[in-house]
Amino acid sequence: MEMWDIYDSRKQRTGRTMKRNDWCLKDGEYHLTVLGVIMRPDKKFLITKRVMTKAWAPGWWEVSGGAVMAGEESRDAVIREVREETGLDVSGCEDGYLFTYHRENPGEGDNYFVDVYRFVLDFEEGDLHLQEEETAGYMLAEKSKIEELAQEGIFLHYDSIQQAFEVAE
Repeated sequence: MEMWDIYDSRKQRTGRTMKRNDWCLKDGEYHLTVLGVIMRPDKKFLITKRVMTKAWAPGWWEVSGGAVMAGEESRDAVIREVREETGLDVSGCEDGYLFTYHRENPGEGDNYFVDVYRFVLDFEEGDLHLQEEETAGYMLAEKSKIEELAQEGIFLHYDSIQQAFEVAE
């Protein structure tokens, strides 16, 4: 059974855990998730399309990510999630941590922090091994294409993570 740590409002572990997707959090309690933006040196970003069987946002575009397991560190979680979902290994990349944002969902028991990372990785399309249960395809997209998908309303979390796609020219 997958367990998640419960965090306080300062993003400190409380010493308590919860079962995955057991939305029991009280106000001021959070779980932690991660997102890993992968950018190639040519400034194209790897984005993946969610399978149509997903209960939430099927067919939408996103970057790799997921929940941090109980006892796991944020960076280890993002490395694991990227590897599981894309087959790419970002463990040798520079730290990549950019920022954290959080969501409050009063009365729903699902408050969370999101640690956002960006890794620069030189990879070929042949290096990708997508997790079929999670992804229905991928795209190597320029920032303008990601903005277009966001304007269409089919790119997850864009408003919260758009600065992760900012790159120096």
